Amino acid sequence: MSSSTREHDPEFVQMNNLACESVGAKVLFATDDWFAAAENLLNKSDPEFKVGLFTEYGKWMDGWETRRKRIPGHDWCIIELGVPGVIHGFHVDTRFFTGNYAPRISVQVACLQEKILLPPRGDRIGSAATEEDFKAVERLHSEKWEYLLKMTELTPGYAESCHSYFHVTSKDRWTHIRLNMYPDGGIARFKVYGIGKRDWSLCGPNDLEDLLSMANGSVCLGYSDAHYGHPRNLIGLGRAADMGDGWETARRLDRPPILKADEKGILQVPGNEWTVFRLGHAGLITHLEIDTNHFKGNAPNSCKIEACVLTPKKEEERIKDKWALTPDDKWKTLLPVTQLHPHKRHFFEGTSLSLQEVITHVKITIAPDGGVSRLRLWGFPRQLP
Repeated sequence: MSSSTREHDPEFVQMNNLACESVGAKVLFATDDWFAAAENLLNKSDPEFKVGLFTEYGKWMDGWETRRKRIPGHDWCIIELGVPGVIHGFHVDTRFFTGNYAPRISVQVACLQEKILLPPRGDRIGSAATEEDFKAVERLHSEKWEYLLKMTELTPGYAESCHSYFHVTSKDRWTHIRLNMYPDGGIARFKVYGIGKRDWSLCGPNDLEDLLSMANGSVCLGYSDAHYGHPRNLIGLGRAADMGDGWETARRLDRPPILKADEKGILQVPGNEWTVFRLGHAGLITHLEIDTNHFKGNAPNSCKIEACVLTPKKEEERIKDKWALTPDDKWKTLLPVTQLHPHKRHFFEGTSLSLQEVITHVKITIAPDGGVSRLRLWGFPRQLP
């Protein structure tokens, strides 16, 4: 079992976190940030607890924590998604907030066409929204936004109860979120899992696009192992910040006691690890990048990439089968088995690529194991025949 997902996690946590700081998500407004600022909700790293650490405002907490409310109302904040898209679920983590967690929340959403101009947040700890802040945010009428999650109870931040998951069925595109806490308290992390959605009608037939980017709607559909890092990191924005921002597997236990390689430097090993993605748009791939940035002593020895066309129905069947190989598999080689090198960007184009067909899905296989930080598939969006 991967350390990046837990055994009973819902399927939607395999998708992209559209509200993560690493993809540009921002807190635009919060009613109160007395003990800990709302920006902590969006941190990619797991929450920490520091014994005995206090600020001048109270106990240091790694999350968003408001003061004990002594006036009418409840606390709430506005979050701008880093990648607008279709939301499939929420993960609310109250870790370490035991006697001070928010007892209830609700989530509202909006798809705003224009850029929101609100007063800059700055360092908010030990403060609350000013009258000026409230006047500025009132123009959004966020209290009237659509509910994706009605008021519901949370559980305290003990190890066995801190994770709350909420499935969403909306198929619309959203850009902003209003997270309501009732009436006050603390939340460590708030994750919004979904799939990026862009307007492809604005893209010309000769516009080169990274069809595997999460910003363009790509999503991970399955993998063999994610012990140290989830493969969805491969399609993240920008270059990886560190090893934790990539896909990294455990060391395979079936690797031979003494390793041997062929004349091209490819290790002759029995096992491998894999992950499957749906492209953001069907297309013809012309350029490819595999980046092992930060993986200096644990990059894979080799990699291959296969591709195919799958209908939504066939994709659903393959997910249900956990991508087990079947006689009717139609995977075709896009990049043949190729040696990789540590901490390096590898570029391939033209004759290096074996497939000149429109595809919808890709399968990346690494051997024997290890880590890759980013994968880019540049190509031209195309309609299927």
